Formats: sequence, structure tokens, C-alpha cells
Amino acid sequence: MGERRNGHMIGNGWRGRERAIVGALRLPAARRWQVEESLEELSGLVAAAGGVVVERVMQERQAPSPSLYFGRGKVAEIAEAASRQKARLFVCDDALSPIQERNISKELGIKVIDRTALILDIFAQRARTAEGKLQVELAQLTYLLPRLIGQWTHLERLGGGIGTRGPGETQLESDRRVIRRRVMQIKRELQRVQVHRRLQREGRRRAGVPVVALVGYTNAGKTTLLNRLAGSHLVAHDQLFVTLDPAARLVDDAGHAPFILTDTVGFIRKLPHVLVAAFRATLEELAVADALVHVVDASHPAIDEHMAAVNALLAELEVADRPIILALNKVDRMEPGPGLDAVVDRFAGIPISAATGAGLDRLRAAVEATLRPGARAITLCIPHGEGAALALAYDRGRVLGRQDEPDHVRLEIELPGAVLGALRSFQVV
Repeated sequence: MGERRNGHMIGNGWRGRERAIVGALRLPAARRWQVEESLEELSGLVAAAGGVVVERVMQERQAPSPSLYFGRGKVAEIAEAASRQKARLFVCDDALSPIQERNISKELGIKVIDRTALILDIFAQRARTAEGKLQVELAQLTYLLPRLIGQWTHLERLGGGIGTRGPGETQLESDRRVIRRRVMQIKRELQRVQVHRRLQREGRRRAGVPVVALVGYTNAGKTTLLNRLAGSHLVAHDQLFVTLDPAARLVDDAGHAPFILTDTVGFIRKLPHVLVAAFRATLEELAVADALVHVVDASHPAIDEHMAAVNALLAELEVADRPIILALNKVDRMEPGPGLDAVVDRFAGIPISAATGAGLDRLRAAVEATLRPGARAITLCIPHGEGAALALAYDRGRVLGRQDEPDHVRLEIELPGAVLGALRSFQVV
């Protein structure tokens, strides 16, 4: 058996896995426990990427060092630890500039990456669809471009001319052009994906089926919940970033109005902006959803930070105004009693367990009430010339039946109370 250090098993149990050291700075504005939790999460990301953390380091500084991010003495300590632990990788919890990354790697003599590069590596492993692979490649190239240029700054500083012409400068310009050309090509392909998704969404709208999107921190249990509600069998594991490619499934239980449930990539603290930009085509599903279900791991000690990270990204994507239902998941991992009651009362959420099915009836009822506030089933007769009224009926209502007559369309439809007034003149009493 291997030995346990820093909460991670090392030794025989991890033979063959890449050994890594993770590190972070504690700046004056951060509390120690926040940095420790972030390092714990970073260790989980390393494990998700196929590595094992053999040591963690933290340094308190007023500000990062411009050249090494950490202090020179701390970098020397990391080098000694890497030699002692036979680590071949150092992962920084915060974004490193190309110069910092290169300088630390030179001092340590091992590979150095930051949280962004690590998440990109995980995404590259998990992408399955052509769209997912394109989005990951776009993010990787966007991340790589300044680092590629940084590798050649010794030539650029010389200002060209004598001593700088030749294969080095030519290679830099060539690599720049290749990357930028590929970025433009990927963006064109993703635009075609966006058009295809838009057509799919319009088809769902015409069918009168509302859309509910699952959002939440990575590993909160969104895919397990989708499987439970829709009877699907998507891959779900207790691991960070299992779901990368979006999925949509019909939820159609007896006695309930059907709706489309979509799953999206999980959010995380310090989510790289290159990923947010690259995955906008996927995250557009949130913008057109009729409601969002925010799935939270109620058993996690960092529940506040997880919720804050999700809410901040929803605000950045300009979808925070959507009706949001809070699902406090994984209550099966909590002891019933005052502790669980306090969490439910504090966050005003619905306690559920996607794993066992507990509380899903309440969640289903809450979704239905949100989608159809004051909904009523009525009959409409809309003349063929009233295209706007027909579009509104399909856009906001749930069509139960349609009959095309020579001069009008007869709809049996369920409409929310807010729309009834706009279409009342077409109602058949």
C-alpha cells in the first residue's frame, strides 16, 4: 500500500500517474480557508486530468512577483519538493503570464501550467462531439497564441534587422498565421453550429414545448438529475467536468405538462474567460430557456462559494433574469435534522436527491408552476392573416391540438396567465 500525504494517496496506488505539486498565493484580500479550498479543488482537477497531487504549497504575499509569481525563496522550496517527490509537473492555482510560466519552469526544471491550462486539458479529454472538440480547440488556440509569441520575445526586443532575420522570425510569423487562420476557420464552423441549434430551438418552440436548462457548479449532480427526470442514461460520475457536450431530453411524465430539459457544462470558480468565450454557442441554450434549475451540492462545505460562482457567470451571460428554481441536491449525504433544515431554510431551495429520487415530485411541481403560472387551457380561432398572434400562441403556449380551416387556424392551447389578455380576442367561448 502507498502512504497518504496531504490527503492524497501516493506510492504504489498511483504508479504510472503524473505526479504534480500544486501551489497558490494568499493575497491580503483572501482568507486562508478560501485558498485552501481552492487548492483542494485544484487537486481534484489534477486527478480529473489523470494526475496525482503529491504536495501542496502556499505563500502569503502582498502581490504576485512580476517575474516568478511566487517569491524566489518559495520557488526554490518548490524545486526541492519536486526533486524529493519526483514530481514532473507544477500547477499554479491562478493564471500565469507567459513570462512567469516560462521563468518558473526554468527555475524548477519541470513542466509548469496554470489552472486555465489544466481545465483546457480536461476539456480536451472529455470532448466527444464535433462541436465540443471545436470549442475546446478554439479555447486552446486562444490560450496558446500569447504564449507562442512569448517564446520569441527575445527576437522581437531586438527590433528586427541584422541578426534577427532568418528561420526564427519566419517561424514566429508562420505560427501566428497558422493559429489565426485556424481560429477563424473554427469560428466559422461554430457559427454553422449556432444556426443548426437555432433551427432546433425554433422547432421546439413551434411544438409548444417549453425548455428548462440545468445549471450549476461542476459535479453538483446535473447529469444524474437529467437521467432521473428524463429516464435517460447519460454518463455521470462523481468527478469534475464529466459533462462537456450539451444534451437535451424530453421530460414527459403522466399527469404533468412535458418540457425539454437541457444539461450544460458545469461552472467553476476562476472559470477561464477563453472557455466562456469558446462555449458561448453551447451556453446560448441558457438564453432561450424558459426557466433555469440551479443544481447545488447541498452537502458541500463551500456551498456559498459555488453558488456565488454560478450566479456571477449567469450575470456575465446576461441570463440572471430568467426564472430560477434552486434544487439543493445530494441531501442523501446529509443527516436529517436541524443541519439539513437550516440549509433548506437559508437558501429557500427544494431539497432533493437525484441519486435516490427523493424530493423530485416537489421539484417537478415547482418547474410546472414556474413554466405555467396561472395557465389555462382554452380554444383559439386565429385568422390566417394574424401571423403575429399565431406566433405568440406557439411561442408562449403549449399547443394541445391544431385544426387548419379555410380561413383560420383552430388551436386547443394551454396559455400562461400573462399571455391570455393578448390573445383573448381570438378565444372561442
